[in-house]
Amino acid sequence: MFTERTSLGLDVHARSVRAAAIDTRTGEVIERVVSPRTVDVVGFVTDLTRQHGPVLVTYEAGPTGYGLARGLLAAGHRTQVAAPSKLLRPSGERVKTDRRDAMLLARLARNDDIVAVTIPTPAQESARDLVRAREDVRAALMSARHQLSKLLLRHGYVYLQGKAWTGGHDRWLRRIGTHELGADGVGTRAAFDDGYTAVTQLLARRDRLDEQILALAADSEYTAITRRLGCLGGSRH
Repeated sequence: MFTERTSLGLDVHARSVRAAAIDTRTGEVIERVVSPRTVDVVGFVTDLTRQHGPVLVTYEAGPTGYGLARGLLAAGHRTQVAAPSKLLRPSGERVKTDRRDAMLLARLARNDDIVAVTIPTPAQESARDLVRAREDVRAALMSARHQLSKLLLRHGYVYLQGKAWTGGHDRWLRRIGTHELGADGVGTRAAFDDGYTAVTQLLARRDRLDEQILALAADSEYTAITRRLGCLGGSRH
């Protein structure tokens, strides 16, 4: 529920923050462009609070993360992070600008029309970073494997002795790369070596991240729920 005197919307970007505030007592609109540094945004909100009473700060969840929200909350400013997919945008608005986005957030917050997301703790965001890194490596590994397979297929090599990307498949790859691809030209051999090295390195990266995730699951705030989910997984086998 909106209980503050002033509603402040922030359109946050990596290099600048567009601010738009509405003083609900006087009707005054305050607009500024602020440095994206958390300390500068907090300073602006603190000054705004001195002049226009308590402030509710709202900005959209996005690539800049939640450090700004945590900094504002630590300074005593009520802050909410809006779910972008739930914003009620005007149907006739075809051109988005930073100024309009900041003002829209201020108005929606004033009218209690913001669907807020949960602001993660630093520990929770750290765990998310780890899992996202693992997912990025998984996608890169799939792509590298696909590229290597297509290279071999163009030269007539298809693995037919079982499942791909197993120990047997790896021995087959190394045999072809060592003894057979050289006849197809130096460029082909170099491309194979590069692709095979990429797959090997990505596998090592994935394994290291898996170890970190297992360690986090074994001794962290997620241990209990991980064990419960592990029991559900075991029941399917």
